[in-house]
Parts: sequence; structure tokens; C-alpha cells
Amino acid sequence: MTGINEAAPHYAQDVAAVAAKLKMHPGPIVVLSHENPDGDALGSVLGLTRALRALGKTVVAPLDAPRYLRFLPKEGELSAPLTAWPAGALAAVLDVDNNDPARVAGADLSTFTGEVVNVDHHGTNARRAAALVVDPGQPATAMMVADVVDALGVPWSEAIATPLMLGLNTDTGSFRFDSVTPRTFEVAARLRACGARLGWLNDQLGQRPRSYYTLLREVLNTLEFLHGGRVVLARVDASMLERTGASWEDVESYVSLLRGAEGSVLAVMVKDYGDRVKLSLRSRDGVSAQNIAVALGGGGHVPAAGASLTLPYPEVRARLDEAITAELARADAAATAG
Repeated sequence: MTGINEAAPHYAQDVAAVAAKLKMHPGPIVVLSHENPDGDALGSVLGLTRALRALGKTVVAPLDAPRYLRFLPKEGELSAPLTAWPAGALAAVLDVDNNDPARVAGADLSTFTGEVVNVDHHGTNARRAAALVVDPGQPATAMMVADVVDALGVPWSEAIATPLMLGLNTDTGSFRFDSVTPRTFEVAARLRACGARLGWLNDQLGQRPRSYYTLLREVLNTLEFLHGGRVVLARVDASMLERTGASWEDVESYVSLLRGAEGSVLAVMVKDYGDRVKLSLRSRDGVSAQNIAVALGGGGHVPAAGASLTLPYPEVRARLDEAITAELARADAAATAG
């Protein structure tokens, strides 16, 4: 279906190796992704889970879909976090470096003694698994899962194509990001030809609860423009959620809203839990969100990354400011040299 790009060395072989492991495994397959799953994580999990079940495989998908994505999974399709690994299980880890068990949700990967396959597009991936396909040049893991589904030989259906379209659509910013390649559109066209419900997905994604807007009003009161407007930052804490009746899930898309500020090259959304802080970063124009996140112990992509720190916000803020200043200086120097 997808027509793998032969210019990517070893990519086709890696896809085939992952598919072979999945297809030949006689026992249950546990499909996992990262904490706080986004559209790419959920779409990849659902797409692969449905394809494997179409092959008659026993599949467990312990993933908690956030409220804004709960329109997609069918009842009973996803399960609660595992308290114990099924006997003879194979773990399929999608959209996350499987060497970071702390980021894998739904099961404790550090206690797993079976084989792992990994499909991921993060540049920080350490590339250790029984079989894996890792390509930071791909705009979404869902696009890579589509190649795995092809290699599995599963007949395509709307049920498989739609969640993979969700992953492709969300991780490319509705096909607006520079990560989009000509092949991205080719894969999207083929998913659409297989029945992917693009219009329905966009309509569902565009719906927000009232609490989203009441919380946004408070978040915008924290707005800061730093470094001459090149950096825009906002913060949310538990007291704001309590006042507005909102939840942490309502915050997820705010960083993309901040990214639209004219003249900004970096947007930072701060989730202040009190004893810990989570940062969501989005960048453009040669500034690397990934560099900032890595400096703070996190990771991700150049234009989109994040970090979690078990420190109070004032301490995190000092470290964040230092990392931002260093990255802006690096980006400026690179631009001057170029």
C-alpha cells in the first residue's frame, strides 16, 4: 500500500524484520506507547492492534486514551494497565524509545524478560530491540506502522486506515510542518483511498469542552514574551484547574496555540504540578526544542519536544531559562555562519 522509499538504507529490511517477528510470534502481543498519548501514539497503537487482530493474533493494548481522542477507540479495544505480563508475550513499543521504560505507559517494561520490537521516529532512540524500525526522518510513527501493516499482508480497511491517518494528521500539524515529505502525501492519499475518515477526524479533533476555554482564559493571564518576543511562555497549575473545573488533558493543545504568536521561535507550555514540572516545547526557524529538552533531561524532535523534572517550578524556571538562552545563542551563531 505505501510503497517504501528504497532510498532509505535498511528501512525496508527493518520493516520486514519487525513484521516477521509480529507475524511469527505464537503468543500474545502487548502493544504499548508513551505516557500522555497523542494522536500519533493512539493512532499507531490502534492501527497495529487492528491489523494484528485481523491476522487472528491475541493482542493486548493497555493504553488510556485522553478525553479529546476517546472518540476513536471502540469499546473494549484498549485495556487497563497491566499488573503482570501475559505468559509468552512479545512487546511492540510504538512512538517511544523502548530503552526508556519510564516513558512507556501501560506496563512496566523494566520487568519484561521477553522480546521487544520497536517502531519509532525519535532521534534520541538508542536502537536496541529484537527487531526495530527507527527513522527520525519520518514525520509520524503512524506512517511507519502503515509500512509494517503492508509487510504483514493484512487486507486494508477503513478501521485500520483511519487511526493511522489520525497519527499522520496530528504529528504533521495537519500537514503544515516542514517534516512533511512528498511521500507523506502519497501515504495519506493511499490511506484515504482505503477509507480513512479524514473529515470526520478533523471535525472530532476540533471539538473542545467548555472547560478548555475557561481554563485558557486563566492560562493566557500567565503569558510571558521573553527574549524580545522570540520566546512565548505560559503556565498552568492545579489551582487553575480547580477554579475552572478543567483537567490536565485540557492543557495538551495550548502549546500549539502559543506557537502561533507572531515573531516567536519557541513556545513553552509549563504544567506545574507543585512538586514536579512538565514542559512542552515547540520551535521553528533553526531553534531546536529537542536541544532544550535534552538539556533538561527530556527528549523529542527538533520542532517538538518535552521534559519532566521532579523539582519545584522556580528551580525548573532557572534551568529552563539557561537552556533557552544557550539554544538561542547556538541558533544565532549557526544562522550567522550559514
